[in-house]
Amino acid sequence: MTLKLAIVGGGPSAFYVASRLQKLLSTNPNFRVHVFDRLWSPHGLVRYGVAPDHPEVKNCTHKFDEAGTDTRFRFFGNVNVGESLSPVDHAIQLPLSSIFSKYSHVVFATGCTLPKLHSDLPPSANCVPALSLVHWYTQHPNAPLTPPPLDKLSHVSIIGNGNVSLDVARMLLTGVDVLSKYDVPQPVLDVLAQSTVKHVSIIGRRGPLEAAFTMKELREMINLPEASMVPLDSDILQPPEGLALTRQQSRVLQLLSKGSKNTFGTTKKTWSLDFYRSPIGLQHNQLSLGHTMVDPKTQRAVPTGETSTTKTDLVVTSLGFHGEPSASYYDPGLGHLRTLNNRIITPHGHTLKHVYASGWASTGARGVLASTMMNAYDVAETIVNDYQNPSSELITEQVLNAEPLLDEIPDEVQKGIEGRQVVQYPDWKRIDAEEIRRGEVLGKERERMHWEEARAFLHHQA
Repeated sequence: MTLKLAIVGGGPSAFYVASRLQKLLSTNPNFRVHVFDRLWSPHGLVRYGVAPDHPEVKNCTHKFDEAGTDTRFRFFGNVNVGESLSPVDHAIQLPLSSIFSKYSHVVFATGCTLPKLHSDLPPSANCVPALSLVHWYTQHPNAPLTPPPLDKLSHVSIIGNGNVSLDVARMLLTGVDVLSKYDVPQPVLDVLAQSTVKHVSIIGRRGPLEAAFTMKELREMINLPEASMVPLDSDILQPPEGLALTRQQSRVLQLLSKGSKNTFGTTKKTWSLDFYRSPIGLQHNQLSLGHTMVDPKTQRAVPTGETSTTKTDLVVTSLGFHGEPSASYYDPGLGHLRTLNNRIITPHGHTLKHVYASGWASTGARGVLASTMMNAYDVAETIVNDYQNPSSELITEQVLNAEPLLDEIPDEVQKGIEGRQVVQYPDWKRIDAEEIRRGEVLGKERERMHWEEARAFLHHQA
């Protein structure tokens, strides 16, 4: 019996599923896994989401490379699967029906690729999602056509205090001499070198005990070499009477009480954690904030009735992510695909035979790489269990080909390979090696290529 799996999406979850299946089915001659991604390069958020100054987080790519070099594995980059047009204009289009007709199993590992927006802060020249900045400094194919005007900004306000907020703040407050050794494209360094940003305000609607950032990220902010933190009011750092603090909460309060490594007032650049504030409007460069408190019963932020206004040059919203509403099996109430025990559920409540979802596509945008790995391993176990123990009890719809040709690929992808539009894993490894070589010349981790440059490089090597 054939297990020919198509994984839609080529990020960490996809590679963890593939890797686990390769181990679980190590002796199975009837197993294949093909990964499709609309981006031309693999590894998703590891390449286009991890902060450049966190190279250690990218060590998982060694495991991904092991999966990628398995003879039963193939990767097809620059392929947009689905009926909606790709936001990446150079990706080839592959209808979902072409996947269903050529594969016996499918996993959606499409992640959550769109930013959640604030109803009182519509995108404008003065207000952008953090994702736009992340796309810019990682040279994502969806990056804005023009870089942020950092040479015209002095004060930046970030709404939300999760790890992405602190990543963006760190990028804005760290000197180019430090960032230049990391995986930061030269055009990005050129813009950062002209930056006039002097202060970054990180705004959260609850207090330090509820802050979403991790200790690691906070410690990195505290230790920024060229910036200092505005000291917090001591009242904010006093926990409610009788509240038992977790170890993390105690450590957060201790760190914030000590303040930054650099004493406030001794640096040209500064940053602040502005707790108990929620945006209620933006007029030009005036950000209106509602003051809040934490309801002790619900732990939710509630307004106190007070308001204030802050002058700022740019507002960056960092409020999380959701899936694409145009995606098949998307549930608007959840903000991602609906699943039950890792299996896709249709809008009518039916289970699809051998159709699964993993990672953020299934769980929503939460957790770190370790939790993504554990979820992917669980999905792989479900796939193998269904494969080895066929049961029709849970199945109400069958949309896949039960006995596809093992090594056949969709016609559209074959044509894309012939037209040098589709990137396969050996192609990626050549690009990877060249990016690292170019980086070594410049004394940095790597120097990235954009699509046209990568395509020309592969064509020249052919």
